[in-house]
Amino acid sequence: MTERFVVAIDQGTTSTRCIVFDRRGNLVSVAQREHRQHFPRPGWVEHDAMEIWRNVGKVVPRALNQAGLSIDQIAAIGIANQRETTVVWDRRTGVPVAPALIWQDTRTDLVVEALSRASGAEHIQELCGLPLTTYFSGPKLRWLLDHIPGLAERAERGEVLFGTMESWLIWNLTGGPDGGLHLTDVTNASRTMLMDLRTLDWHPRLLSFFGVPAAMLPQIRSSSEVYGTATVVLPGVRIAAALGDQQAALFGQTCFDPGDAKCTYGTGSFLLLNTGTEPVPSRHGLLTTVGYRIGDEPALYALEGSIAITGSLVQWFRDRLELISTAPEIETLARTVDDNGGCYIVPAFSGLFAPHWRSEARGTIVGLTSYITKGHLARAVLEATGWQTREVVDAMNADSGLELTALRVDGGMTANNLLMQFVADVLAVPVVRPMAAETVSLGAAYAAGLAVEYWPDLEGLRSNWHPAARWVPEMDAAVRTRERENWRRAVERTFDWIRPEEDPARR
Repeated sequence: MTERFVVAIDQGTTSTRCIVFDRRGNLVSVAQREHRQHFPRPGWVEHDAMEIWRNVGKVVPRALNQAGLSIDQIAAIGIANQRETTVVWDRRTGVPVAPALIWQDTRTDLVVEALSRASGAEHIQELCGLPLTTYFSGPKLRWLLDHIPGLAERAERGEVLFGTMESWLIWNLTGGPDGGLHLTDVTNASRTMLMDLRTLDWHPRLLSFFGVPAAMLPQIRSSSEVYGTATVVLPGVRIAAALGDQQAALFGQTCFDPGDAKCTYGTGSFLLLNTGTEPVPSRHGLLTTVGYRIGDEPALYALEGSIAITGSLVQWFRDRLELISTAPEIETLARTVDDNGGCYIVPAFSGLFAPHWRSEARGTIVGLTSYITKGHLARAVLEATGWQTREVVDAMNADSGLELTALRVDGGMTANNLLMQFVADVLAVPVVRPMAAETVSLGAAYAAGLAVEYWPDLEGLRSNWHPAARWVPEMDAAVRTRERENWRRAVERTFDWIRPEEDPARR
């Protein structure tokens, strides 16, 4: 019998990848293509959705060719995607009406301010689990409706469609203007601020609050089920999963039980804790979100802490300060000193995400003395990621009533052994990295494979998970307490830096 495989399309912030996996969850082949980042004004970040769609058509056949596979050997397609990124396109032509507004885009700050003063604003987070910030899709969609002439009227008539990136790709994969399926999954829908966390459907009160016409919205489906069949790129192959990238990583890390947690360390970092079948409201600055839903089974929920700047702080250290030539060099430089020398870097480059949600904060370096060397600065860069992780874990423990006992990690920064040891030290729990490095793509593949019975059940997926590295706490408790307090004081110094009239993104 011909061996079969599952394809994951991982549509990320900087690139689109296609990865082929076998039954053991092993990576068989991978193809990747970057897309341009557009910064037309301060605080504005855009992508060309058509460029991304064209890239899908290039990376998928390349990945199959590398592995020597034919289309009939592909059992299913799973999609993982950058979340909150907002696309609106013409139903008839398939052409986007504007560039895609990226999750990092902060042009909606005035929209958010106005909405926060509107009647009913105090009930929004209770319904959707999310605070009113520029991060999510709802305010981005409202901005487009307000700023593109005639778009609101066209949306009311159903002439234009809204979606996050998985909706855009599924619509195009299944025919586009010629009968393309317009749908999303519960994980991506839970990031729009338009979905009721409990009913898992668009909520009329939320649609009314944001002024979003229901006619432009996709149908909400589970994360793991057969949505339809591709007509292009992989014609005849079933599309059987869609998850936001961080929920896909949770699934790929096999965090299937309440209390399981993972953190993906990339450009930013995202820590998710499985909280079970009931949404847990956060009182400590976290997001309540859908973790995943398999077919008709109850949805599993998660608490999430989103950290805006982690890997990108290393990039800044390399590209702007030019103190290192390559990202891995930061570990070598940081090891030239024993500690941070009393120096702390808080990377609030465009505000602070969880658990503070302070959009007016800006980055700061504190504790500078003539003693500080570039080695101390390198160590402070890495320690910033560790302490931001600790802030999120403290909030999760307080909200959930669960005590984290271990943290599963993935992403490019986990190759930095000094950083991972520091994370274990400040959390006072073991940190574990699995053999499979591509957990986002693997999660999408797992969910698709489950839907078509390529894998039988969750236990089969758990058996594929194997640890590759483990770090255990070594820091003295008194040192941890002192350093945590110093970090807290450094963070407070970032608050209230930008005044509304001084923000260039508003001009």
